[in-house]
Amino acid sequence: MSLDVRLEGLSVGYGAAPVLERTDLEFPAGSFTALLGPSGCGKSTVLNTIAGFVRPAGGLVTAGSAPVSGPGPERGVVFQHYALFPWRTARGNVEFALKRLGLPRAERRRRALAALAEVGLAEGAEKYPAELSGGMRQRVALARALAAEPEVLLMDEPFGALDALTRTRMQALLRELWRRTGTTVLFVTHDIDEALTLAERVIVLGGAPGRVLADHPVPAGPPDPDLRSLIARHLGSE
Repeated sequence: MSLDVRLEGLSVGYGAAPVLERTDLEFPAGSFTALLGPSGCGKSTVLNTIAGFVRPAGGLVTAGSAPVSGPGPERGVVFQHYALFPWRTARGNVEFALKRLGLPRAERRRRALAALAEVGLAEGAEKYPAELSGGMRQRVALARALAAEPEVLLMDEPFGALDALTRTRMQALLRELWRRTGTTVLFVTHDIDEALTLAERVIVLGGAPGRVLADHPVPAGPPDPDLRSLIARHLGSE
């Protein structure tokens, strides 16, 4: 299942400093959208506002028909830094995140093992983070989000710290999971090639305060060099 997400006149500021000016965007249910732009343009702010971690200064955010007023299990979040408990196994980390849902222990265990299998980490379920590679730790973080069966998956540069080969593998895994689950995905990145490889739509943000510079559908197939050049020009104009 998946939800649509809407931003209506969204503006965000930290203290007296505006970070995002009035922004209207819609992310249809089941879509995969990349938010692309340089550091400080408001990409993570958009994501954190949808997640319910940041309160808007103005405007409205809705997930489905419900206004977003705080975090919720229907919106899963994956960050660049894994934030795993080192004293818990991979399974234990995923199970711990499910406690907030009030599930029985047996159901938490079932979901955790199923999510780890879904990301290809079934054999590492009883390993601790120190025993896992960076890519494996990020798989645990992804499994932790998926285990709650979210309808929206929010990802903030989750593969930025990985080496090139592992990053490519994680991108392929994410695309396959999206095709299989139909979850609405919003993926923050500053990498044009990553955005074009993963998403079916790229929104370019820029400026200070942040604003939408461009909104491009991404054609199927290998990354389009003309679209890549166009997006690079958008970013170069900032």
